[in-house]
Amino acid sequence: MTAKIAYDDIEIGTELPAQTFPVTRAMLVQYAGASGDFNPIHWNEKFAKEVGLPDVIAHGMFTMAEAIRVVTDWAGDPGAVVEYGVRFTKPVVVPNDDQGATVEVSAKVAAKLDDNTVRVDLVATSAGQKVLGMSRAVVRLA
Repeated sequence: MTAKIAYDDIEIGTELPAQTFPVTRAMLVQYAGASGDFNPIHWNEKFAKEVGLPDVIAHGMFTMAEAIRVVTDWAGDPGAVVEYGVRFTKPVVVPNDDQGATVEVSAKVAAKLDDNTVRVDLVATSAGQKVLGMSRAVVRLA
């Protein structure tokens, strides 16, 4: 597969379609099983609060993975992402209810680079707080 977006058709400032991702406790348990990260702050409310957290929090890598979906969905090929990095700024707090939490992600093309690549800057928030900082991806377009 290759990216479906043509490099020549993109301008700096192009906004990618924003998305909202649900995060539930069940999803965190599934992610723990897949990743092998069984830290109790991600599933045990009592433990999370004992160590000073407001509640169970989502895995940082889970949050990071959800955010990049905005880019991979836009590009049409996950393999088009050649570089991706973030700083974890705030945790995604996931209450034990039917709603869970949400992560809202927007992104825009910040720079056109060499070799048909662009830098995409992402903004990810949850409960009104920025949860990822310096979130950037380099994407190779068609």
